[in-house]
Amino acid sequence: MKIKSILGHLYVQVLIGVALGVVVGALWPDLGSSLKPIGDGFVKLVKFMIAPIVFCTIVGGITSLRDTKKVGPTLIRSLGLFYALTALALALGLAAVTLFQPGAGMHIDPTHLDSSVAQKYTTQLPSSNPVDFILSIIPTTFVGAFADGEVLPVLVIAMLCGFAFSKLGAPGQLALNVVNSFNKLLFIMFGYIMKVAPLGAFGAMAFTVGKYGAHSIGNLGMLILAFYAACIVFVAVGLGILAKVTGFSLWQILRYFKDEFLIVLATSSSEPVLPRLLSKLERIGCDRSVVGLVVPTGYSFNLTGTAIYLTLASMFIAQACDIHLSWGQILLMLGMMLLTSKGAAGVTGSGFVALVATLTVMPTLPVAGVALIVGIDRFMSEARALTSTVCNIVSCVAIAKWQGELDMAKLRSELQAGFVPTEAEKVQLAEPALAH
Repeated sequence: MKIKSILGHLYVQVLIGVALGVVVGALWPDLGSSLKPIGDGFVKLVKFMIAPIVFCTIVGGITSLRDTKKVGPTLIRSLGLFYALTALALALGLAAVTLFQPGAGMHIDPTHLDSSVAQKYTTQLPSSNPVDFILSIIPTTFVGAFADGEVLPVLVIAMLCGFAFSKLGAPGQLALNVVNSFNKLLFIMFGYIMKVAPLGAFGAMAFTVGKYGAHSIGNLGMLILAFYAACIVFVAVGLGILAKVTGFSLWQILRYFKDEFLIVLATSSSEPVLPRLLSKLERIGCDRSVVGLVVPTGYSFNLTGTAIYLTLASMFIAQACDIHLSWGQILLMLGMMLLTSKGAAGVTGSGFVALVATLTVMPTLPVAGVALIVGIDRFMSEARALTSTVCNIVSCVAIAKWQGELDMAKLRSELQAGFVPTEAEKVQLAEPALAH
């Protein structure tokens, strides 16, 4: 009975899926490589639900506010914190690549690099013009924003609807009830989808090992080591300090959200866990209005894992090609990364696309240099997504505390006890009843 209870946990099921994926990819590489559609299919299955869940959550959050004037300060504080954390992530990436020197001694001739590797990503590049980026946030049509699945245009529509419902009052209550009921329906649907998360993890890991070889996992090189070291330092030190100042334990947060972290690690994407994050952040005491605004915004503006990756990859290419960058050029590059790390949000393989975008506007560095790392990019995408997910969770709790919308007693009791879902949450969060 004890074994059956352990197997009922979602994170255990995901770990089993990952382990089986490694075995299949190692023993039957061709079969493993062919299983990529399983992992892609799971992520795609989740992505179509993101836009309506974000819409319903934000509308519900705004209408639950006693004072809608708090929305502006919440967003301003959120963006301020996001950019501060992004700057710290960029600095840590620069420190790591300077310390480890992963590209030193390679002496690569840029003219011998395959430029076609970068060309297929240039069609996905976001505009480097800030005005174009702001205009892209404005949805073309009401329905089109949901059809495209872009978070920021949906967020704009949701905020407008939320304020309109608040102004409308009683006449709009019926429509608001429909939105809230639809939100509950979406979470139940999402619960069913999460039951196949172990299968998605299996397919994604089998492809990775089958495509790049089991030996690659242990021998990815100094660049991978430097990247993972920078991510660990960012989480342990940067986010650890933020958590301590806010009044909670980072370790307890990591334990509480372990299911979500394993899913992100297995799928290399943070999108599958967005609905679960919204529910569990409310569960630990964050007000719904703060959660609904901060987390979806963070998915586009708080990509700290991508920020670390950008400095490491760019400087690695410079080192490998024996290109010396002055501090002025490095600072210019970091400034561009503050924009490119945000502009590629929502694009498949956003970290790699953001790297191409950065190199495109940095004439000193060859865009074709991405050919050096395209083969190992898949092994860094897990850490990119995981670092950004942890950062969004900690940021949301911190901003809720600053806004006076955090129940500290509830936060401490929940984190100390660990996540124990209610009967309703077992359905919504896809945790089988036998798990506890």
